Amino acid sequence: FLYARRAESIIKEHDASKPMYMYLPFQSVHQPLQVPKKYSDMYSKVHTESRRTYLGMVTAMDEAIGNITKALKSKGMLNDTLIIFTTDNGGMIPYGGNNYPLRGGKTTLFEGGTRATAFVSGAGIKKSNIEYSGMIHAVDWMPTVLSAAGGTPDPTLDGIDQWDSLQKAGESKRTEFIYNIDDLKPENCGHAAIRMGDYKLIDGYPGAYQDWYKPDQVVSDLYKNVSINHTRPFDDIMMLFNLKDDPNEHVDLSNKHPDIVKKLKSRLEYYHKQIVPANFPSISPSSAPSNYGGFWTPGWC
Repeated sequence: FLYARRAESIIKEHDASKPMYMYLPFQSVHQPLQVPKKYSDMYSKVHTESRRTYLGMVTAMDEAIGNITKALKSKGMLNDTLIIFTTDNGGMIPYGGNNYPLRGGKTTLFEGGTRATAFVSGAGIKKSNIEYSGMIHAVDWMPTVLSAAGGTPDPTLDGIDQWDSLQKAGESKRTEFIYNIDDLKPENCGHAAIRMGDYKLIDGYPGAYQDWYKPDQVVSDLYKNVSINHTRPFDDIMMLFNLKDDPNEHVDLSNKHPDIVKKLKSRLEYYHKQIVPANFPSISPSSAPSNYGGFWTPGWC
């Protein structure tokens, strides 16, 4: 609510004759699961409390976004505004999130954790009301937004300008991307994975939540296979999926297509040689809010 009111205020005070760029990262929907009761009460038929609260949080966020679009309309800016709605990862299974029928969730390399919800609407879109099937990575947003605003993206960046493809619902300019390469043990969000064309290779441990979870599943049921997954020797495991034919990752093709596994593995190793070693320091008690008058602050580091 606070973020939405601030956004409305910025729009109201903005000189509509000048360009405006707004980045609005809501902190919800995310744990801790908290929402005013009137929103969760809308989902009384959902029997799992965490899921009921989560749905209420989504509705509260939708309402906030609706208030922002109303502010744009009142200001006379809506028809000239491009709105991009996206997320950073799939839903977190133990905290009411759900990605069904996709496999897995946040902290895994499966599509449930990595294939994010998004839509693009408004100014500049020439072909609307379509489901875009092109491949887009999170790093593509920066050059795409810059291009949409009339700028020229830096060709040395990792991101690819997808604006023309999104405008016209054309073919994506991206043909591959890395999901993750993590050499730290344990690999909390999975070891490594790559996609090339329709094929996806998962190399090693894929992450903790590896099943297909129904939307209203009881949280205690989610942990039945997690301990098994942590003890299984994943270091030499390879999983290959054709995401065009099998977007929910039911059929592992690694034994059937060893040539494709070898090709994707080689490409993964190519990127592995280029990575900067991870700097992942341990938790520091010096960061505690009690040292700074009860507030989180970056000053300690």
